[in-house]
Amino acid sequence: MCGVLLDSKQKRSRAVVIHPALKRGPGDGRLPEARLEEAIGLAHAIDLDVVHGEVVPMPKPKPATYIGSGAVERMVPILENTEAELVVMDCHVTPIQQRNLEKAWNVKVIDRTGLILEIFGARARTREGMLQVELAHLNYQRSRLVRSWTHLERQRGGFGFMGGPGESQIEIDRRLIGDRITRLRKELEEVKRTRHLHRQARKRVPYPIVALVGYTNAGKSTLFNRVTSADVLAQDQLFATLDPTMRSLQLPSGRMIILSDTVGFVSHLPHELVAAFHATLEEVLEADVVVHVRDVAHPDTLAQKADVEKVLKVELGLETEVEAGLIEALNKIDLLDDDNRAALQMEAARDDRLVALSAVTGQGTDTLLALIDERLSHSRITLEITLPISDGATIAWLYRKGEVLSRQDDDEAVTMLVRLDPADAGRFQQGQQEDSDSEAGRYRRPRH
Repeated sequence: MCGVLLDSKQKRSRAVVIHPALKRGPGDGRLPEARLEEAIGLAHAIDLDVVHGEVVPMPKPKPATYIGSGAVERMVPILENTEAELVVMDCHVTPIQQRNLEKAWNVKVIDRTGLILEIFGARARTREGMLQVELAHLNYQRSRLVRSWTHLERQRGGFGFMGGPGESQIEIDRRLIGDRITRLRKELEEVKRTRHLHRQARKRVPYPIVALVGYTNAGKSTLFNRVTSADVLAQDQLFATLDPTMRSLQLPSGRMIILSDTVGFVSHLPHELVAAFHATLEEVLEADVVVHVRDVAHPDTLAQKADVEKVLKVELGLETEVEAGLIEALNKIDLLDDDNRAALQMEAARDDRLVALSAVTGQGTDTLLALIDERLSHSRITLEITLPISDGATIAWLYRKGEVLSRQDDDEAVTMLVRLDPADAGRFQQGQQEDSDSEAGRYRRPRH
């Protein structure tokens, strides 16, 4: 048994956090104490006053209460002495287990899924984010409707939408929730369509998209702020960023990109939450370059890396070519001791997939931007273009936007071999490029 007692600083809902640690079965490489620390961080993210946290070792879950009866009884005086109003079980508990624990402890009990849903609800800002939160919450609530909850057993004769004769309240609630879920899914489809139109508009702008991904609290928003000078929420809290935030950014070469800061991941993220937030995470699938921001000062940094990679490769289906060009930003090197920091910097110097940096101090961020520049250059398209020699605006645009590999002039025309980003090549070939300096109008298709 491992426990920690935390000081109360202000009047908030007082909570006890319990992490049940199974002694048998395959682990995920994390220490139980680190899992407890993460769960406490989740509780702090919705401003709970965590007055006690504890790891409860156990051989296997108990059907009635998940943890053993001895642990249940031992928690009673702790809850009374700390005046806790809520217990967070850092696991998935069934509705029956939740009811039994609430009865034994006389306090509200929520599990890991319920806690994360509360955080999502507090953080969602966009229309899509709020719809996704409500959809996930209703699916969760529907699974909590069990007949053992006596307050839902009252019978009611129905009028219209309130249910037919003899329909129980639990059936009414389940049906109403189902109707609302159907409406939410339709609204989300409309939001997804709008997002698709926005993506199509960006492709017409267009700039390459670079997505920041990573374990929650790894420093994505702080890095985003550092390189874009944007005013984005960057708190030391889990899930501080729930909706994707996008800003334009100029790289050292002068190339413009769109940088996207996305929602972070956690270990054991419930499947229903991944599904509900899939549209938000789809921004990653649109990216030309993905930057995986890691907290290398965290004791579980390798396990966190594995969580993120699983989501990217298995659940999102990141394309192979994008995955091959993925950059790992080894963040928070300012928190390492001199020896570990030097070793990490040497490793990054030998591997062009790695950048050691500190989003707080700015160290290494220039190297990251240069590496993004290099990744985008690898995807450039080479075109042979012939233009009238009088079309100076187009020729100047090609020099500014691309890399001119060769040029041949005659009395009437200029033939150039130019390497362009796919986005700029598409602009040119479609004859729809509009220069940002208003130097050029429509561009001709290349003649080969």
